[in-house]
Amino acid sequence: MFNPKSLKKEFDEKSSQETATLPPSFIEEDAVFGKLDSKGPNYRGLGEWGALVLMTKSNLGLGVLAIPTVFSVLGIVPGIICIVVVQSIIAYCAIIIGTFKVNHPEVYGLADAGGVFGGRIGREFLYLFYCILLVFITASALVGLSTALNAVSAHGTCTAVFIAVAAIAGFLVGSIRTLGKLSWIGWAGLVSIVSSIIILTVAVGLQDRPPFPAPQEGPWDKDMKIFGSPTFAEAMSAINAIVFSYGSTPLYFGIVSEMKEPRKYARMMVISIKFITVLYLIIGSVIYFYCGQYVASPALGSAGVLLKKICYGIAIPGLLASLTIFIHLSGKNIFVRVLAGSTHLQSNSMTHWLSWLGCTLAATVGGYIIASAIPIFGSLISLIGAIVCPIVCIIPHTIMWWHDNWRNVPSSERRRSTIIFALINVACFCIGLFLLGGGTYGAVIDLINTTSDNGPWTCADNSGSVVS
Repeated sequence: MFNPKSLKKEFDEKSSQETATLPPSFIEEDAVFGKLDSKGPNYRGLGEWGALVLMTKSNLGLGVLAIPTVFSVLGIVPGIICIVVVQSIIAYCAIIIGTFKVNHPEVYGLADAGGVFGGRIGREFLYLFYCILLVFITASALVGLSTALNAVSAHGTCTAVFIAVAAIAGFLVGSIRTLGKLSWIGWAGLVSIVSSIIILTVAVGLQDRPPFPAPQEGPWDKDMKIFGSPTFAEAMSAINAIVFSYGSTPLYFGIVSEMKEPRKYARMMVISIKFITVLYLIIGSVIYFYCGQYVASPALGSAGVLLKKICYGIAIPGLLASLTIFIHLSGKNIFVRVLAGSTHLQSNSMTHWLSWLGCTLAATVGGYIIASAIPIFGSLISLIGAIVCPIVCIIPHTIMWWHDNWRNVPSSERRRSTIIFALINVACFCIGLFLLGGGTYGAVIDLINTTSDNGPWTCADNSGSVVS
């Protein structure tokens, strides 16, 4: 795996210089939030471990349980290689977030970075795509939580009701104003999700065979694939699922912006990405080894009805944590832009509270409408992931590096290492374009082949608890 140590070292040095003269527990002036004091919220109160858990939890959800299906399409060896390659590219781009934030402290989100290197067009273009990402990952979290509630209750009520309940819960917790005070739910959520998938992994290893549709009597064939033979569209759809499983990394801009000591971002981010990747590889490989072609999607259904209920029940706090983080950062993305330069941004005024709650409510409602109104949500989110993720997770980060390390640096001052990193960024940029084109093609083919008997705001079970 690629470990960009020189970028991390540069980030640590610059951030250390930035914070060396500041008291450790209080920052008087912030380039994004303005003057911070005891009269308003402390937007720079997020500790390094809180940042670690928020970064980890924003990416780690039940998406890990799509990895066995990726292996069944690509084969386990190409699947592992693809995960490691995607992880390395994403980690490299995520480190650039930290260095760019130190060089441009006024940057809060991806759109602000676009404004730095691309002017107003770059800012508005990335703001549009970033908002699309936020609303769809919020919708995805709502669907995931409603699926868990359906599974635990054996479809106890209309799915539309469960989505509404999830949206209300997410709004209430996500409206906590600062990430520093929100990090506790990240810890609870991380423990919840990890416990759930570990129980699932142990369960599939102990059971004789997966439940239906695997044969329940006599011999059965796992049909494990070391190397798969998918079509180009199938392969790109599988790779797109891997990219989407790391798709929350643009949210790291908001996390590093609220850290007490931004110089510690790079180390925490690298730990987070490595932890997620190791978990993906271990969990995905073990579940695929024991279930083979009969792995369920999502994989929580691979251990039988009882274990499915238990695992989903344990996962509920983790799913709520993901939803909370997405709603919070989605709302704050709007909030910071609306009140930029205003004293209301960091005060306790009525304008501040109405604006903040209005922004988190708008984020919640947007996600709720997408989650409830689209019958073929799974295929559509694959398409959105294919189009949006390369644009917000890979391509702009390479341009950020170019802006700070090539565009404004005289050719006489460019070192050999700068040229090497320039080639790495060109390669990442081209890979991003390939993922954009190929992933979109695969997702469109999947969307064309998808049918649905359900309409908007459906009551139909989305967990497979009720077999018709």
